[in-house]
Amino acid sequence: MVPAAFAATAAPRVPILVYHRFASRMLDSMTVRIANFEDHLHVLHQLGCQVISLAAWVAWRLGRERGERVSLPPRAVVLTADDGHRSQFEVMAPLLRERGWPVTLFVYPSAISNASYAMTWAQLQELASDPLLSVQSHTYWHPNLVRDRQRMPPTAFQRFAASQLARSRDTLELRLGRPVTLLAWPFGLGDEGLARQAQQAGYEAAFSLGNRSAVAGDSPFDVPRHMIVDSVDARQLAARLEAAFADKAAS
Repeated sequence: MVPAAFAATAAPRVPILVYHRFASRMLDSMTVRIANFEDHLHVLHQLGCQVISLAAWVAWRLGRERGERVSLPPRAVVLTADDGHRSQFEVMAPLLRERGWPVTLFVYPSAISNASYAMTWAQLQELASDPLLSVQSHTYWHPNLVRDRQRMPPTAFQRFAASQLARSRDTLELRLGRPVTLLAWPFGLGDEGLARQAQQAGYEAAFSLGNRSAVAGDSPFDVPRHMIVDSVDARQLAARLEAAFADKAAS
């Protein structure tokens, strides 16, 4: 259930932000400079945002679908990060822990303790032990499933996609001892067929990219997230958030 303390408003629009990696200087297009990330966190505080867990948003979304009277706090925002980069352990998690803010990490297990940029299993296990932090699935090795569907025979593709969905979930649950019920599509790309497979595999919701805020009417297997890169400065982030909150007030 959504916590009772979240019973302030129906909150029809919720910005879900997704980050990837952090560094003191720009390394590539997916890197957010640490100073810029700290400015983003300051914006969330200054605007009075209520940072809620992704699980709370999903509970709200599915509860509304069942006709339950559930609600979220005003100015609710969700933080997520993809790909299991080591800087999420070294930079992001400590800064969020200082503020008591939750975050969901979407991880593809093949990279963990293998790729040079990725966390180790020990680091991921340490994060997963924190009640403010959730580790969820990003498939097993981050394929472009929509493109692969076009390249592969239908039966072979269905087996491949099913393996990516199940192997990721099973590996994370075995390694971390926590349930895995949420999925982020690699490259933000899914489709209706993949959504059905994800649901059959036991996932409750899946997240894409869309640079708009999530609403109750979104398919639970195509929930948009705002991609946050370094070119999004504090002023631009504030504008995105205020636009979402204005839509809430008007609805």
